[in-house]
Amino acid sequence: QLQLVESGGGLVKPGGSLTLACEATGFTLTYYSVGWFRQTPGKEREGVSCVNLSSHVTTYADSVKDRFTISRDVPRNTVYLHMNSLKPEDTAVYYCARSPKFTCELGPEGYDYWGQGTPVTVSS
Repeated sequence: QLQLVESGGGLVKPGGSLTLACEATGFTLTYYSVGWFRQTPGKEREGVSCVNLSSHVTTYADSVKDRFTISRDVPRNTVYLHMNSLKPEDTAVYYCARSPKFTCELGPEGYDYWGQGTPVTVSS
């Protein structure tokens, strides 16, 4: 079955760190770009980061640049999002998605498969 499964979400204190994983099943991520998005109730889905699995070119939103790092593990068909210096405003449900575009963008358009999401709560 074609699916993307996120994991690693949870409760973390401000200033803490958390790593999310996005594992793909039923297809090979090598031929796609993978993006991380987040959404809170009443707000638009926000693009966080993106990586092309072939070129390893990465993109980050200004809100997370220098705090978050996206990485890939091709043999495991998995993309990670390493989150450091977390802030309460980072609280959201985080989703990963694939895009057939070689150059990925942080807008949701062009992403054809989405994971179920994993919640992240940053609170003391």
